[in-house]
Amino acid sequence: MPINRDTIMNALAGVALPSGGSLAQGDVVKALRVDDGAVSFVIEAPDASAARLWDSARASAQATLEAIEGVTSVSIVMTAHSATPSAPAAPQPAAGEAPSLKIGRHPKPQQGKQGVPGVKSIIAIASGKGGVGKSTVSSNLAVALAKMGRKVGLLDADIYGPSQPRMMGVSKKPASPDGETIEPLHAHGVTMMSIGLMVEEGEAIVWRGPMLMGAMQQMLGQVQWGELDVLLIDLPPGTGDVQLTLSQKTALTGALVVSTPQDVALLDARRGISMFEKLGVPVLGLIENMSTYVCPECGHEAHIFGHGGVSAEAEKIGVPFLAALPLSLETRLAGDSGSPIVVTDEDLGAPYMRLADRLVQGGIA
Repeated sequence: MPINRDTIMNALAGVALPSGGSLAQGDVVKALRVDDGAVSFVIEAPDASAARLWDSARASAQATLEAIEGVTSVSIVMTAHSATPSAPAAPQPAAGEAPSLKIGRHPKPQQGKQGVPGVKSIIAIASGKGGVGKSTVSSNLAVALAKMGRKVGLLDADIYGPSQPRMMGVSKKPASPDGETIEPLHAHGVTMMSIGLMVEEGEAIVWRGPMLMGAMQQMLGQVQWGELDVLLIDLPPGTGDVQLTLSQKTALTGALVVSTPQDVALLDARRGISMFEKLGVPVLGLIENMSTYVCPECGHEAHIFGHGGVSAEAEKIGVPFLAALPLSLETRLAGDSGSPIVVTDEDLGAPYMRLADRLVQGGIA
């Protein structure tokens, strides 16, 4: 039996609201989309207080719909029609004072996938698990593409663990001339933005899914990216809310998946690849990081994490194997110092330059 709007609304009729009635009543379900088993919609509460009370109904709806045969994914965003009536008005900035900018909010409903004005290509860089060097690959690839003459943007979408400010050597808080638009920073020829630039270093970001989705929407839609050939998005590891929101709401050119060669990393990488396939995002290729280690003292080459596993996986699933990147202490130290290895060492940066060239020659970037 095909999954359609009536199927979903009938199921939501059984999900009760704390204030009485069900999710299928009162026109609280907005922007419902059913696309080949992928279900997404917005629950619009009357105000922020109700939105907090209705979170249990959102969770119940998620579980109910995921249990329906034929439903492949469920994305539910909770939003409020208006602010809590008793909430005080936001203070206005004094004369000459920069407007305040709040990052992290309930997302605004939108129809379908949207691009970023002025950006030709949007590429997500993903990994199935943490610790495989995805952010190192992202920063070095961004700088390598910039060195090849491309106009490059880098968005650090790892909300809970932003590392690009440190790796790209930037710490200045972005300006906002009107409290809405965000002016990105620039480093090593790359236009970049990160949630890490909006909070104090070391400050924990404690947000639920809707706040993450809203922050992603802001980082893509409110940042003045300008004219770019390619925007690289450094995703958090795994297959969580950020990846799901980005894949469903953004017109991605495709995704690059980074993994180390060992079996446990490849197992998680396969989950990430499967997620992109289900969400209709092309996997542009696989990258094997920490593929080999050459001792700087004696020149001996060792394969600490194994070797060739990612190449074999790429061949198995029929996607390009784009690069085998080395493990080196200098690369780690360069990232920690805020100058990616592509900037500081021509020889050690060469594998990243070859990866960038392959993307350019393939028309991806």
